[in-house]
Amino acid sequence: MKRLFSVMILFLTLGQLSAQESETQDTTYWLKEIGGGLNFNQGSFSGNWKGGGVNSVALGLYLNGRANYKKEKWTWDNSMDFIYGIVKNQGEDARKSNDRILLDSKVGYSVSEKWNVFSSLNFLSQFAPGYDFADGERTQISKFANPAFLTYALGMEYKPNSEFLLRLAPFSPRLTFVTDPNLYLNVPENYGVPIGETVRTEWLAFSSLMEWNKKLSDNVGLLIRHQLFANYETFTLREMDHRLDIALTAKVSNLINVSLTSLSIYDFDQDDKIQFSQGLALGIAFNLSTFPKD
Repeated sequence: MKRLFSVMILFLTLGQLSAQESETQDTTYWLKEIGGGLNFNQGSFSGNWKGGGVNSVALGLYLNGRANYKKEKWTWDNSMDFIYGIVKNQGEDARKSNDRILLDSKVGYSVSEKWNVFSSLNFLSQFAPGYDFADGERTQISKFANPAFLTYALGMEYKPNSEFLLRLAPFSPRLTFVTDPNLYLNVPENYGVPIGETVRTEWLAFSSLMEWNKKLSDNVGLLIRHQLFANYETFTLREMDHRLDIALTAKVSNLINVSLTSLSIYDFDQDDKIQFSQGLALGIAFNLSTFPKD
């Protein structure tokens, strides 16, 4: 199995090297985009405000980008998604409100007009420590690479148009990292990693990714992304991992936008219930792109 995994990694690497070699000959095969922004939220109430409320300040930063290569039947798509946010409520210490590191690289080969064979690597983690504030105590439950997920996928991709894609990967090994051997003292399930170890390897697994990126109007866009991971050795509905991202963005001007986002996670190794977060933000943003406009 390890030898087969090495072959799959070699396939991805060769595709990347091939794209890099072609880039030195002709850069017109690349489309690139980078965007980012700063969101700020503030609320304050007078001392005699009868409706109730807590003075608060929130700050959010995000940076995302993609670089896609296409020549003949070969494609190489790369994306990054960095998000970090903090919130300060009156009478409380500053707390993390959002935190994500997402890196994805995929090599594909077209076998028909709408279908590709693909090989990909995906890394997911967070920047800063996270805490549980239950009962007024601050208990650390996460930090960089605690946990972190590295997933390899080999399968087929269906892409009928520029808005929709579906990846199905019947071979999708995943490594789960918890580099702090003492984190289990605060998180007994240790994110599925055996106590005393720093890595859990799931060799036989299935994964899928479905994404719909729809431009509702000239200034409004909707992104829906669902990811699924299932270990063949524990293949039950209860132990399948799900992640659902939804983002609705409206551009007010060239520099100002409004966004409504939500994230739902079900991971039995973290919690047997659905985790949910939601945010509404107004901020400044920038975007530089060589992708054609719709």
